[in-house]
Amino acid sequence: MTDTIQQQLDKLVHEHDVVLFMKGTPQFPQCGFSQRVAAILNHHGVACAAVNVLLDPAIRAGIKVYSDWPTIPQLYVKGEFVGGCDIVTEMDESGELARLLAPFKADST
Repeated sequence: MTDTIQQQLDKLVHEHDVVLFMKGTPQFPQCGFSQRVAAILNHHGVACAAVNVLLDPAIRAGIKVYSDWPTIPQLYVKGEFVGGCDIVTEMDESGELARLLAPFKADST
């Protein structure tokens, strides 16, 4: 059963350019850290596939195993784990996140 969860997570991470595993949704975050990362992505004009880990305990536990990272939220870009709230915030402040997300900005034209 764990393999199935890991396979589901791997599929989610690889079928979307930007994926955020979070508590709640971008429109209704359920923790301050998830709210922060969702707000940063919104600020950069990047749409993401959001996975509410509160809806499924297996996903909530499984993503921590998948990434070998103990906390949520977790951001993935092009199948690669970027980090949690602290790392995403630091990358945003340094400008590194803007460069990483530039190809995924919503096209307004």
